[in-house]
Amino acid sequence: MYAVGLKKASFGRRITKDEALMIAGPASMHAIGHVAANLSFAAVAISLTHTVKTLEPAFSVVLSQLVLGQSTPLPVVASLVPIMVGVAMASASELSFNWTGFVAAMVSNLTFGFRAVWSKRAMGELKNLDSTAIYAWTTLISLAICLPGALLFEGPRLAAGAEAAIAQVGARSFYGALVSVGLLYHLYNQFAFNTLSRVNPVSHGVCNVVKRIVIIFSSVAFFGNVMSPRTQAGTAVALAGTALYTFLADRAKQQAAKAKAA
Repeated sequence: MYAVGLKKASFGRRITKDEALMIAGPASMHAIGHVAANLSFAAVAISLTHTVKTLEPAFSVVLSQLVLGQSTPLPVVASLVPIMVGVAMASASELSFNWTGFVAAMVSNLTFGFRAVWSKRAMGELKNLDSTAIYAWTTLISLAICLPGALLFEGPRLAAGAEAAIAQVGARSFYGALVSVGLLYHLYNQFAFNTLSRVNPVSHGVCNVVKRIVIIFSSVAFFGNVMSPRTQAGTAVALAGTALYTFLADRAKQQAAKAKAA
């Protein structure tokens, strides 16, 4: 898109060495977070991974305070407790639970929390670069981080794996899936980054939780994942906590606006 002149929809402009170093922080967290999330998907049911990842706002609360100096009202912080309880309930009773999948999902939470707060800081400091451009550079740098590891750990098996997949589903389905998944995965992250430019990192994390509602129940429908009654209850508690957080955060924002106007 940049090559054909659509600069506003891609990299925007060239960046300096200092700007690249500023983006390298969130880009490294972006790379590690996605690798950890995919490791979790491979180890446990998709529904469990996304239930554990509802904890992302809790990480964002702490990191926003430490990195950006943005405090969160105590009632809003307290509303994160049901999310934590729900995740604990769902994890304890999930049939596919194992520590590899759980720890990988938690690593993804931590790194995506860092990505959100560092990206938010970069958006405030980088001039003449909108959120679309910052994400384009973030993706490019994270590619440079991931590629050596991918080639080292999976490169020798890549050709054989692709041939086996093509033999099973056909070349058209195989390459069509690669292109569509890559495009949709990029666009989903692009829209999330555009949202981050308009809200604080904690609210951004909660928006991600709403997305996980669709993913959790879609995984049950498409893959036949079995959720025990306690897992269902834990997921419901975590999602209810998300709704409570959204309500309290919105009320706190309105009260702050009224106090400022007065």
